Amino acid sequence: MQQSNFVLPSYGFGPNTAYNPQWFSERNEFVNPTPMMAMNMATAAPTLGPKKRTTDPYVTGTSVLGIKYKDGIMLSADTLGSYGSLARYVSLERMKSVGHFTLIGAAGEYSDFQYLMTQLEELIDRDNAFDDGSKLGPDEIYNYVTRIMYARRNKYDPLWNQLLLGGFRDGKSFLGYIDSVGTSFEDDTLASGYGAHIARPLLRKAFKPDMSEQEARRVIEDCMRVLFYRDARTINKIQVATATKDGLTVSAPYELATQWDHCETALGYPRPN
Repeated sequence: MQQSNFVLPSYGFGPNTAYNPQWFSERNEFVNPTPMMAMNMATAAPTLGPKKRTTDPYVTGTSVLGIKYKDGIMLSADTLGSYGSLARYVSLERMKSVGHFTLIGAAGEYSDFQYLMTQLEELIDRDNAFDDGSKLGPDEIYNYVTRIMYARRNKYDPLWNQLLLGGFRDGKSFLGYIDSVGTSFEDDTLASGYGAHIARPLLRKAFKPDMSEQEARRVIEDCMRVLFYRDARTINKIQVATATKDGLTVSAPYELATQWDHCETALGYPRPN
């Protein structure tokens, strides 16, 4: 009598144990775990707890402004980190350089911006490790960040940021915007946060393709001053960053001069006791 090769399926742990897709997760390197590994995984899983999502930003920054000019691009942001409505941190630097040609500025949750910067630093490290003479440009980093933001949105765990990313390479200026759901576009003038409503009309009005760096700085500082007057989540301590053919620069924080005697011309000033 011919012996049958049929083997009864095993639903426990034994020599005939089949691969169970439930044993594999995106965080596990074991493609085909042994029964002992599977038991350990099953034991550890309940201790991991529920998945958590950031549903509301805690420490946030507001507007970031960007404009192109004849020799490159310019970004600016204030240094206030608001804890709700409390002006808690007055020296948060929300603009960073990425690689050799790119600047990034962030509005929104500061810890998410820190996480994003770790991802970008790893990207630049991997790029440098190839040592092939090729460096990532601003448009390539822009597309990479857009994919990160869109992927996190699809996981219902977005990074709560609005980003301005600019750079200069091979004689071309680049300026782009990315938000928390992966929406992205490019323009000659950009603003995030409250600045998209208050400052961007001023930027559009002042923009001209052949404007000098001094003109761009004057426009940016005027817009930041208006935001200081109008936005309760802004202070007059700002940074200005530029990307040109000479490289990237991010200024140290400095204070804008402000003027508060306009109310003297208002009717009824000074108020009677």
